[in-house]
Amino acid sequence: MTTNNNKPWPYPDSLDALIASPQHHKLLFENEFVRVLDTLIPPGETTAIHTHRYPASTYILSWSDFVRFDDEGNVMLDTRMLEKKPGPGAANWVEALPPHVLQNVGTQDIHVISVEQKIEKL
Repeated sequence: MTTNNNKPWPYPDSLDALIASPQHHKLLFENEFVRVLDTLIPPGETTAIHTHRYPASTYILSWSDFVRFDDEGNVMLDTRMLEKKPGPGAANWVEALPPHVLQNVGTQDIHVISVEQKIEKL
């Protein structure tokens, strides 16, 4: 398989978020252009290691601080260190993500809708 920039995706399909962490990622819609995911991570929970092969536009339904670790346990992002945090109703762009684990270290659900872009920009 390839990514949306036609480069081979170097990670196995078994690490796809829907396969590796199905308790936290649900498929809402998919066609040849996009894949829409509903991600819900309750406080205190940690996802299984997984990837997101496509870049995505995300919409935050509820926010909580989290720590994202790479596949070797190194911190990729700790939102507690951000000066400005997004909240419900915020939208942003996220590039494809290599293998990672996300831990909800806050007190609220992390609930995000992601529209993954499966094709190259026109």
